[in-house]
Amino acid sequence: MQHDSQQAESIKDQEVAQEINKEAVDGACEAAPAAETAKVADDAAGSTAAAENPAERIAALEARVAELQNAVLYTKAESENVRRRAQDDVAAAHKYSVGKFASELLIVKDCLEMALKDNSSIDNIKMGVDMTLRNLASAFEKFQVKEIDPKSGEKLDPNRHQAMSAVEADAEPNTVVSVMQKGYLLADRVLRPAMVVVAKLKAPETAGEA
Repeated sequence: MQHDSQQAESIKDQEVAQEINKEAVDGACEAAPAAETAKVADDAAGSTAAAENPAERIAALEARVAELQNAVLYTKAESENVRRRAQDDVAAAHKYSVGKFASELLIVKDCLEMALKDNSSIDNIKMGVDMTLRNLASAFEKFQVKEIDPKSGEKLDPNRHQAMSAVEADAEPNTVVSVMQKGYLLADRVLRPAMVVVAKLKAPETAGEA
């Protein structure tokens, strides 16, 4: 009797174990499709994100290109404005460059006119002309206009002197004997060379002349 009871409990335990195994197998079977479904969903989401990223990247690059194009256009326009302003400044400089010098010459003209108007005496005319010359010299000094007035015996400088003739003289050949017309410099640039007479070797005396 006791043996039958133990046998019955053993059979019951086996049935319970089988039931537990069955439930475990069924649970595993149900879990497998769920995991697979989750994996597929994750893959789909990743694919969607991957599909969206290139579009966003392209949009960002297009925006950057547009920004650079605008910067180039702005720089080009600004350069053109600077070039035009520079051209206007140069044109104005050429047009009005003698404005200050002309203002100084007005004083010279005024003095000369007064000297010619007051012809009551030679002394008055001379005084007016002297004043005119002083004002003209002052204007020249302000604008760095300097005389080229070589002294007698000075070596001929072809850059500043123009030999108009040569005369026999006791001086060294190719030296200045006299100045026919003064020259002028503007700063260091020659406006007009001085016209000079230079010395040359004397012709040897013949026996008859001796």
